[in-house]
Amino acid sequence: MPAQPADQAAAAASEAELIGRAAARDETAIRAIVRSNNQRLYRLARSILRDDAEAEDVVQDTYIRLFTHLDEFRGESSLSTWLSRIAINEALGRVRKRRTTQLTAQAEPPSAHIIPFPSTSGTDDPEKTMAQREIQTLVERSIDELPDAFRTVFVARVMEGMSVEETAGLLGLNVATVKTKLHRARKLLRESIERQIGPVAMNAFPFAGRRCDRLTEQVMHRLGF
Repeated sequence: MPAQPADQAAAAASEAELIGRAAARDETAIRAIVRSNNQRLYRLARSILRDDAEAEDVVQDTYIRLFTHLDEFRGESSLSTWLSRIAINEALGRVRKRRTTQLTAQAEPPSAHIIPFPSTSGTDDPEKTMAQREIQTLVERSIDELPDAFRTVFVARVMEGMSVEETAGLLGLNVATVKTKLHRARKLLRESIERQIGPVAMNAFPFAGRRCDRLTEQVMHRLGF
């Protein structure tokens, strides 16, 4: 059921009050903003970068950008939408930098090849139950394998529940393109995964519990609290 005008006005007033308190460096308000946006920002950044640690870095940098330039927020969109745009732009910037680095490395003379150890990130996720782990891993791998053009649209629409219009505005696409990309993304996921996408995808790439707490504390530390 869509929000009524009175509900929207109340939400906007509540957000404005929270932002005002955050601008005054109210620790409780800052924590509330961070905790309420952690999962969405992480999921969006990760949909672009496909790397847990780098996505967390993007989320942290997004909050630092917000809280050090809060006077730039004009309220023309919701705070979560503004934060999402910052996170997406930061993630895309890292992708461009990564590609430039790869091209530079390819142009250099060959040298000794060092095999990196695999990342151990992702072990601090107690909110995943053992019963869900195998299916959830399969879902996450399938989403990671979606082409770049479809993956972020899928994450925004299916996992974060954004409307077509909100997704279009966030990603700079028109509504028809969002619908087409989502349709093609769904078709690319295997049928066995598609049957479980409703109950399982909502819990994929979780960012709660200890991970949410840890990132919140890191942001607060960087802000001097």
